[in-house]
Amino acid sequence: MHFIDECLLRAEAGKGGNGAMAFHREKFVPFGGPAGGDGGAGGDVIFVGDGGKTTLGDIARMRTLRAESGEHGRGRDCYGKGGRSYTLYVPLGTVVYDSDSDEKIGEVTDDKQELIVAKGGAGGRGNKHFATPTDRAPRRADPGQPGQVRNLRLELKVMADVGLLGLPNVGKSTLISSISRARPKIADYPFTTLEPHLGVVTLGEHSQGAGFSFVVADIPGLVPGASGGTGLGFRFLRHVERTRLLLHLVTVSDAPDSDPFSDYLAIRRELEIFSP
Repeated sequence: MHFIDECLLRAEAGKGGNGAMAFHREKFVPFGGPAGGDGGAGGDVIFVGDGGKTTLGDIARMRTLRAESGEHGRGRDCYGKGGRSYTLYVPLGTVVYDSDSDEKIGEVTDDKQELIVAKGGAGGRGNKHFATPTDRAPRRADPGQPGQVRNLRLELKVMADVGLLGLPNVGKSTLISSISRARPKIADYPFTTLEPHLGVVTLGEHSQGAGFSFVVADIPGLVPGASGGTGLGFRFLRHVERTRLLLHLVTVSDAPDSDPFSDYLAIRRELEIFSP
């Protein structure tokens, strides 16, 4: 599946059901009291973390996520059924923004973690809630409240322990393919890597409980001027923001124009511009 790390969606939570205006009707009870039930709450739009997903590719094809509205209340104190929520499974590391206000709604970082991105409307109260000593037959009921409607922007930040950084063709892809089972494309030209690759490195007998493992992320190479859009720019640097460690690879060569220390400083400079 093609790697996609950003997409736009519209989330429409369900409307709450209206409260009912009704009165108790029974033989030999000519003046029964109010008996209108409450409307059901509208469903939420919920994102759930899924550790098996690695891209927003399938989600990017969606346009609108719509939860069910709640049922209206009925007579005889019958409450309306709540609307069914819309659940969408997203990869770990997904950050959700309101695209209209640019407000950060939240992020999903753990498996099965839930994030409500649009809240369903409350159901309206039936007329039985408005009875008073002076008004025993209220002819009033609340309408259901509308659910939240939000335009969302999703950004994926890959979850990894170690992030590999460096100029193009310094050997990042070769390293990750040597220490893990990841198989990125390897060739002798700039920007062989056009999307992040994750590799799991296992130390010791992990299956026996004696060792441990960690995740390494290989991202496309930076070049001087990336902050101004040169090369692939800063697009992929968000994928190493969460890492515990940044591993900077530098090529040491006997070529006359090779200057490893200048390469090192150039990458440091671009990183500082991106995020001090």
